[in-house]
Amino acid sequence: MSELTPHGKPLPAHGAALRRKRHAESRRRAPALERIARPVYFQPSHPVEQRNTTIGRRPHAAPPVRDTGPRINDRIRVPEIRLIGAEGENLGVVTPERALTLAEDAGLDLVEISPNATPPVCKIMDYGKFKYENQKKEAEARRNQKTFDIKEVKFRPGTDSHDYDVKMRNVFRFLEEGDKVKVTLRFRGREMAHMDLGRQLLEKIADDVKEQGKVESMPKLEGRQMVMMIAPQR
Repeated sequence: MSELTPHGKPLPAHGAALRRKRHAESRRRAPALERIARPVYFQPSHPVEQRNTTIGRRPHAAPPVRDTGPRINDRIRVPEIRLIGAEGENLGVVTPERALTLAEDAGLDLVEISPNATPPVCKIMDYGKFKYENQKKEAEARRNQKTFDIKEVKFRPGTDSHDYDVKMRNVFRFLEEGDKVKVTLRFRGREMAHMDLGRQLLEKIADDVKEQGKVESMPKLEGRQMVMMIAPQR
């Protein structure tokens, strides 16, 4: 059956063939256009390395170490000084340059020993030996320094002789170990009316320990208790 034109007339053979050709070409172009319009996503075959773009903070420079010792030699920068010689003699007021020349001639150092004086006082000495002697003195002082622990022993105004002896043995032991002893006397109720008895008891304790310890603070009232501090004898 032949194809018809829009007016109902038979379409020529060559016209029908041309129409079929155009229709076939339009069908071939459609998939290509669809592929172009559709977005395509690519998956990389190898993992992509991500770079860290965080900017690190610039490290702070450490503060300079301050010299806590006395000023020596050319570090002494004042208009004039009072100079003490190597033998302790007073050489009067001179310039630091003059004093440094005298120190160098003697093979010694110029050391500022009293910076707050007017003018500052400097001495000619062997600074290395001076520093060594000071370090020895500081080390000796640290060795002789004793840190005290405070031990507390509690009494009552009516403490009997047996309890008194037991508690005093503790007081003696703490003092022998080099610790301070805080003696506490606690009052209850109407006992506050007889504080003189409590004071007499503390005075007895102080008298009993006078060979092993010394009273640092005499009995004093703190609220409802009397307190006395005893330190070991040196």
